[in-house]
Amino acid sequence: MSVLYLAALALGLGAMAVLDRRFRLFFWRHPRRAGIVLGAGTAFFLVWDLFGIGLGIFRRGETAFMTGIQLAPELPLEELFFLAFLCYLTMNLVQGAGLVLERRARGRARRARADREGARGPSV
Repeated sequence: MSVLYLAALALGLGAMAVLDRRFRLFFWRHPRRAGIVLGAGTAFFLVWDLFGIGLGIFRRGETAFMTGIQLAPELPLEELFFLAFLCYLTMNLVQGAGLVLERRARGRARRARADREGARGPSV
């Protein structure tokens, strides 16, 4: 039994939290909403996985890097952490993209304003 994969997922979640805090992306912007969104997204994908397992589409892969702890038949503990990581990553990416686009728009507006002021000539 190994915890290597679980530790890697926990490290990834920690990295998402550091990025989130640094740029105020998700939990550091609206903690309550973020908790609801992360919980709902993780729950959605967990139900998705359970349906896939029930239909025989998904199976647990055997590897020496996993703990061996099962939450349900064919559902390893690591899957829950992976789904939380996936949702957190997605929300950080969405919020980060919004910040980048907002900053680009402000930069364009600033340049356009400077161009207009330059075209009028010096003010007296």
